[in-house]
Amino acid sequence: MNSKHRSTCPISSALDIIGDKWSLLIIRDMMFAGKKTYTEFANSSEKISTDILSNRLVKLVDLGLILKGKMAGNKKTNIYTLTQKGKELLPIILEIAEWSDNNLNDHLKDSAKPFINKFKTNKEAFVKNMYSLFDQREN
Repeated sequence: MNSKHRSTCPISSALDIIGDKWSLLIIRDMMFAGKKTYTEFANSSEKISTDILSNRLVKLVDLGLILKGKMAGNKKTNIYTLTQKGKELLPIILEIAEWSDNNLNDHLKDSAKPFINKFKTNKEAFVKNMYSLFDQREN
């Protein structure tokens, strides 16, 4: 996909790619829930519509953030995996989660607290462990 950017500002350019309502949530689900299939993404709690999900998956593939392949033993089912470019969004997503915990804390689920507290305790170790988990999922 030949993406056109609104400006040469790095923040504006990044938002042109991942600034919509759904892209980071799809990547979040891939990172933290290990989701790989269209059906798994469609079953997320945010209830993304099927047409938007299809559009975002195509966009994320075209932008090189995820890869589309076929499930081993089931050539009908597409699976999606993170590329290195997609994996490099991990620290950004974690910082957004921490900002949300610090500033929007009043409406967050209690079930999110252990995750964010683990990250806040030792960011470097958490990120390292997540990258190891990504590698394990690929093998």
